[in-house]
Amino acid sequence: MTGHVVDTILRQVGAIQQGHFLLTSGLHSNTYVEKFQVLQWPRQTERLCSFIAAEFRDRGIEVVAGPTTGGIIIAYEVARQLDVRGIFAERSDSGGRTFRRGFQVRPGERVLVVDDILTTGGSIQDVVDEVRRLHGEVVAVAVLVDRSDGKARLDAPVFALHRLSIPTYQPQACPLCAHGEPLTKPGIGST
Repeated sequence: MTGHVVDTILRQVGAIQQGHFLLTSGLHSNTYVEKFQVLQWPRQTERLCSFIAAEFRDRGIEVVAGPTTGGIIIAYEVARQLDVRGIFAERSDSGGRTFRRGFQVRPGERVLVVDDILTTGGSIQDVVDEVRRLHGEVVAVAVLVDRSDGKARLDAPVFALHRLSIPTYQPQACPLCAHGEPLTKPGIGST
């Protein structure tokens, strides 16, 4: 039932888009989930995050952490609903993610890592790795949408509110490129 509600919300706000997209991972796709189309609406964001908070309310979560950028909003809202700290990890100069701005994970602290959309899992795994480097305990990863079609492999249990099977293509094997469809980099426009 949650998946249906999430899908309905995403479609109502125009977050599920059709076209020819260059994803952050470098892959191409005919469908893009523009998280900011939903994250701009506080009530819808609150509702989506309430499903995550409900799933983890009795799991002893002490900190909710997410990667920049969309993960900041998800981490904040889930943490607010769980009445715990919400922090975010930024890209590190040496690769991966790091906590800055005085954010800390204390040894043994139980952390829920959250993000908006799971495609390859790279940024989420970076946050998991950073939490563990600081000797925190990653309880789980929670995302609004898993669009990885089971291909993302994270080093933690994953809870997704919704799963979408959306094809992705290597640029050299992209049928949209072969048909001359204009390529759009979400957030920027045509490339």
